[in-house]
Amino acid sequence: KRLIDILASIVAMIILIPAYLVTAIGVKLSSKGPIIYSQERIGLHGKPFRMHKFRSMYSDAEKRGTPQLSSKADPRITPFGRFIRKVRLDEIPQFYSVIKGEMSIVGPRPERQYFIDKISERAPHYKLMHKIKPGITSWGQVKYGYAENVDEMIERLAFDLIYIENMSLYVDFKIMIYTIK
Repeated sequence: KRLIDILASIVAMIILIPAYLVTAIGVKLSSKGPIIYSQERIGLHGKPFRMHKFRSMYSDAEKRGTPQLSSKADPRITPFGRFIRKVRLDEIPQFYSVIKGEMSIVGPRPERQYFIDKISERAPHYKLMHKIKPGITSWGQVKYGYAENVDEMIERLAFDLIYIENMSLYVDFKIMIYTIK
């Protein structure tokens, strides 16, 4: 799995060079602020790491201090950000995290500690997500999609538990094909 993660990430990063450039220019022209957005997420064994994405929101998106989930009509998302989220271009800097060994291509999506605490209050089995590396894509992302609140995060959790119980290279390839589709 690790060898596939490294090789696929290197190939993806090379093939996606034009997408990286166009996305970086689009982010820079669409609003003030950095091109890349970094955020602490929780990974394997509960260890924090910095996840990188192309910035899709205005720079002061969480100025209130309390972490927030985004929604489809979220006014914090820039017009260009809406596009890159729709086609998932905001996620492509995460191949770097895969090469570093902090993430895998396939695995449960990493969350922020704030939301892990909220989910764990109602679904203590969420802690199982930390037994494997988080991923760029997951069964939960493919079958459920983005969650806009904690209730939806708990619903999506069921798909990620199915993945953990049935983890294999075959399932990983299946998830990658669904992700591309």
